[in-house]
Parts: sequence; structure tokens; C-alpha cells
Amino acid sequence: MTTRRQFILGITSAGALAAVSIPSRAQGAAALGATAITRVFGDGTRLVAVAIEYPEAISAEALSADVYSVPGRTITEVYPADSADPADRAEKGKFVIVALSPDDEDASLAVQAPREDKGSGKEAGGPGGPGGPGMAGDPSTSDTTWASPDATIAQSELRTADGETVPEAEIETSSVHNLIIDDFRQLEYTDPETGDRLAYNLFVPRDYDPSKSYPLVNFMHDAGATSEITRTTLFQGLGAICWASPEDQAKRPCFVLAPQYAEIIADDASNTSSMLDTTINLIKSLTEEYSIDPDRLYTTGQSGGGMMSIAMNIKYPDFFAASFLVACQWDPLLVAPMAGNRLFILVSQDDDKAFPGQNAITEALEAEGAEISRAEWDGTWTDEQFRFAFDDIDAEGNHINYVTFAAGTVIPEGESTAGASGHRNTWRIAYTIEPIREWVFRQNK
Repeated sequence: MTTRRQFILGITSAGALAAVSIPSRAQGAAALGATAITRVFGDGTRLVAVAIEYPEAISAEALSADVYSVPGRTITEVYPADSADPADRAEKGKFVIVALSPDDEDASLAVQAPREDKGSGKEAGGPGGPGGPGMAGDPSTSDTTWASPDATIAQSELRTADGETVPEAEIETSSVHNLIIDDFRQLEYTDPETGDRLAYNLFVPRDYDPSKSYPLVNFMHDAGATSEITRTTLFQGLGAICWASPEDQAKRPCFVLAPQYAEIIADDASNTSSMLDTTINLIKSLTEEYSIDPDRLYTTGQSGGGMMSIAMNIKYPDFFAASFLVACQWDPLLVAPMAGNRLFILVSQDDDKAFPGQNAITEALEAEGAEISRAEWDGTWTDEQFRFAFDDIDAEGNHINYVTFAAGTVIPEGESTAGASGHRNTWRIAYTIEPIREWVFRQNK
């Protein structure tokens, strides 16, 4: 049987619903179908649950992990729900959520493309430069694709809440629900000034009210996520997803913009493509279309996306109220215009480009009169420890915060420190730190 890793998740079919044919060993109220549930983590998307639909309600008393099995996966919980959304837990319902451990070896949907060891660029911790994926404006291809989250579930005989027998069966998923990802709209912008066409993902706040004013966060991906598939930037990590989560939106409702670039947007020679102006013009157009507060525009990005954020702040120093810069660098001789900006900078000491690069940038900004708070954090800290550490640096009250992760603390146990490990693992953690997101939204022009 073809495995899920032999199919690449398509942008048009990922959220489609369809019926499923389920072989059954007995007559009765067999399941109607099953939906694969995915969730995005710091290192990308994983299959975390299966939602099975039945014609009759199933009660919690009839369920246990022993009723179901999924080859190669660990079932952590089984419970009824009112819909295919795992958040709709109920005492009884026509849906059963089979939760799967995200730590299973086969949980990740990432399919890594073979990489050439070029000694720089993606491998060495930057998006461009000699030996890298290319210079600004060059076409590029994502180094990771995302497999279809297919699963087959074996179900033992069970009973509905009304006592009807549900026969033993094997159930194959036929649809996908990507948590939070599916809440983004896929659109395209044609810039009348540059002539560029830019695909982008847009999250509109739930219960959007045009009579109110909302902030907007612009997230720009790294060179490794360069792709013509619009949702690639959403599948690859938390850079856009974290701001759109139900938890964050309940506290800080905002628009989230996640452009999908099909070219290198910034390189190690401190050049950018025309997408710099195109992205700025897209944001301007969105402020005209929606009730978005121009005094609460924020930008963030990892690696090449962080570099583009720096370049935007240099060219348009009054455009963004704050920037969150992750694992990126730039020519320190060019950064003087952003000395008055509000910046939160986060890099790993294991990043052989961004760490020395940001040391040079912050020194240049201080030479321009900027006051900078500095701290060293540990990438293995708990949420509570990150909050304590944030409170310490935030108490200094400076417009620029520069935090480095201590050497070795962002790299997962057993993973090599070679290549870009210290670089890529920075953003695996960066966008999980809620106090930084809170800091961003406190800033106002």
C-alpha cells in the first residue's frame, strides 16, 4: 500500500471533505469516514489525531485506547466530540477523536530534499551568498515538502450510546483538517508599482468587526521555505501560525500576513529583491481594504525573512511599530536608519552567521545612540523560565532587546551541531515564547 509520505500535500485538496469506503467484517452502524488532523510545531507540521465520524453518537464510557490502533503510532487519548475539531470534546458525540503522540518518529510530515554540502547559504546559516541557494531575485525551491497525512485505523467492535453495535473495521482517512492553517486565506497580489505578483496567506480575525481597528503582523519565511506552493510558509513552522492561534487571538486579535515567496528575497551580500517594495505595498493595500491600524503594523521573520525585515526598517524606518528579528544578519554599515526602532532580536550562539552578525549590528546601533538591553537565555527553558527572563530584560525599558541562546541549548539531544543546526533550531523555539509576542503588541507608533 502506498504510504502517506509518497504523496505531497496539495494546497487545493488538503481541506476537502469526501466520503470513505470502509471495509467491515460485520453488518451494523459502521463509521462514515475519518479525517486526519494536523498541527504545526516549531519544526513543522505533524499528524496528531484522527477524527472518526459515526452515524450515531458514541459515549465516552464505550471508548478506550484499546478500541483503536494505528500502525507505527502511539494513541494517547480517545474521546467523543461534536465535530472533527479536537477542541469540541463532549460526553457523547458522533465523532471520536483518536489522539496520536506528536513525539512518534513517524508523526512529522516533513520530507527533506537531498542537500548539497555547499559550505554556506542554507547549510551554513544564511539564505544567500557564494555557494548558497542564490542571490536576491533568484528563483529557488523549498528544501522540505509536506507529505499527505494519510492513516489507517483498526477499530474493534464497540457500541453506540443507544446500544447499537458498531462492527470491527479498518478505517482509512479521506480528508484533512489542518489546525489553524486552514483558517488562513490564500490570495494573490499584483503590485501596480513593481509589476510583481505575490502569493500570500492572510488570517482575518475571527468575528472581524470593521468598526474596530486591528493590528497586523507580517511574517516572512526563510530561504528554505521558498516555494510556488502558497501554504508552504504555514506548514514549515510557527512563525505565522503562533499569532493566529485561538489562544493568542483571544488575548490579542490581529491580522496575520504570511507572504509566500518564489524567489530569494534577501541575500548575504545585503541585497533584496523587488519583493521588499511589493510586500510593503501589499500591506498598504490591506490597510485600505480592512480596518487595520497603520500605527500597529509589525514585522517578523526568520533567517532571510528576518533579513528582509531589517532591510524594510532601513528603507522605511517609520513603517513598522516593532520588529521581531530571528536568526538573521545584515551589513552593519547600513543599519543606522533603524537606530530608533523598536526591535527584539533573538539568535543562537551556535549560529555562525547570525550571532556575529547581530553582535556587529547592535554595536553599530549603539554607536548611533541606541540603548540596548542584552541577555543570554537557555533554549531548553520552560515557559515559566522564559517569562521570568523576559521580565528581567523588559524591566530595563529599552527600545531594543538583544537575546542570545547559550551555545548548545537550541539543538535537540542527539542532533549534530554541524551545518545550520544552530541556525534552524533558533526559530523552532523563538515563536513559542509568548512574552515576546506580548512585547510586540505593546508597541505603538
